[in-house]
Amino acid sequence: MQIRGFDLQKAGICLMEEQTIFEIIHNMDKVTNNLIIQWGKLFNEDLGISHILVLAHLQHHGNSRPSDIAKALGLTPPTLTHLSEKLVQKQLAVRIVDEKDRRIIYLGITDKGLDIVHKANQDGQILRRNLFEKLTEEERQQLLKIYEKLTGFL
Repeated sequence: MQIRGFDLQKAGICLMEEQTIFEIIHNMDKVTNNLIIQWGKLFNEDLGISHILVLAHLQHHGNSRPSDIAKALGLTPPTLTHLSEKLVQKQLAVRIVDEKDRRIIYLGITDKGLDIVHKANQDGQILRRNLFEKLTEEERQQLLKIYEKLTGFL
């Protein structure tokens, strides 16, 4: 059926496809939000996932400029500044002034920060086991392939 050259059947298909993508996004959000809630209950350290990502970056890459960390993690510089403040306050990270150029400041991880990353990884393994025990091995492999494919799309 057409109204003023507009094919309603095609429009209906497009609306269905849009509704489907919103349903997919909604369900992905529900899974993510549930994971964040479960993470908060399991990891009782008054730190969010972004804090752990910053610490893990420092663990793997060593002392880093905040702008480099922000870029690597896809965060804005003001967000990283906020995260860094809390990490420094909790003595999980330190600010290090470059000896050659005192305008350059690096962020470094402390031993206490390394301990937190280790604990986060242990708790993360528990959370991952709890999440994926609902899936068969075949379903886990399918999910991994789907996420890899979608990541390539983005």
